[in-house]
Amino acid sequence: MIERTEYLEQLKRFKDKDLIKVVTGIRRCGKSTLFELFINYLKETGVKDDQIIMINLEDVDYNFESYKELYDYVNKKIDSKKNYYVFLDEVQNVPKFQKAVDGLYIKKNVDVYITGSNAYMLSGELATLLSGRYIEIKMLPLSFKEYLSAFNNSDKSRYEYFLDYMKNGGMPGNISILQDNPNDLDTYLEGIFTTIVYKDIITRNNITDKMLLESVLKFIFDSIGSPISTKKISDTLTSKGMSTSNHTVENYISAFVESFLIYKAERFDVKGKNLLARDYKYYVADQGLRSYLLGKKAGSDMGHILENIVYLELLRRGYKVYVGKVDDLEVDFVAENRDGLKYYQVALTVRDEKVLERELKSLQKTGDHYPKYLITSDMDMEADYDGITKINIVDWLLNKE
Repeated sequence: MIERTEYLEQLKRFKDKDLIKVVTGIRRCGKSTLFELFINYLKETGVKDDQIIMINLEDVDYNFESYKELYDYVNKKIDSKKNYYVFLDEVQNVPKFQKAVDGLYIKKNVDVYITGSNAYMLSGELATLLSGRYIEIKMLPLSFKEYLSAFNNSDKSRYEYFLDYMKNGGMPGNISILQDNPNDLDTYLEGIFTTIVYKDIITRNNITDKMLLESVLKFIFDSIGSPISTKKISDTLTSKGMSTSNHTVENYISAFVESFLIYKAERFDVKGKNLLARDYKYYVADQGLRSYLLGKKAGSDMGHILENIVYLELLRRGYKVYVGKVDDLEVDFVAENRDGLKYYQVALTVRDEKVLERELKSLQKTGDHYPKYLITSDMDMEADYDGITKINIVDWLLNKE
């Protein structure tokens, strides 16, 4: 079992705090395993088995038809003389689950933890009912550092493993398959993809045209790191005989984002320090799912795959991440946290002087003194260009800058 240290530490920090702990993320990214790791930690600190109530709402043994059934089931296990830790996995499967969660939360001796694979669970009624009373822990598939930790006893180099990671992605379930029979990986990823598309997107959103939906998704997967609009997608598909509308495409994209299958990066005017409202970029939550859906075509744009990996890593490190605009140039990422901004440019290689000059130019024009990084796959030594740090992608992923 891979230690998801950063997420586990967050749960430890918020243990017994007067907040509902909500772990969100794409299916099979490790949310249930995180609960197992945290439960092991609780037991190590002296919490008894009967104080821990763990329910996986995808298990047929827990077929609750209403929030009241769920609440009553848990409530019967609670004794007012003890403290309890309640874990509700994939809680969105219970109608009006938020009422059960709220009912448990208000009990002074109950610490509540929930997971969900769809962002809608934190919108609407839940957000209203639990406003200010929950903390969201946004979980992603394995980072490269976590992925590499599973292959400690191999003769392959870090960079060889990184090339595998670029193709295979970081779903935790990949690890045992890659160690035992790599040929089964697509079958495993197909299962995840089908569950997300059918259960979290098609069924939940009453979508009838599966072929159109997959065509929109393939377009986005094939365009990671490129600015695209709903009109461009709609026009392209219509020209191929799949008539659709901007509105339909927009609804599909919203469903993809809500299921954590893709992430939308807004554009940021670096000099004006404000967000721009068009031509977003999209990044996929897991490169393995992209490889599964696009096949051989998935590896045709290594530069944008690097960009996708950097984007997800910045999210893991707690940044809000935007695409930067500097006059008529672009900074791949503007990363923001409480300490300010950092700028990142990502390129497959800058060995060509003209390419290096081009990649540095937008960073040089930001007009401020925030940290600036140029991340590449080049294996030469780290370098500095008037305050812009060039660093190898593998070194950056394995070390905090």
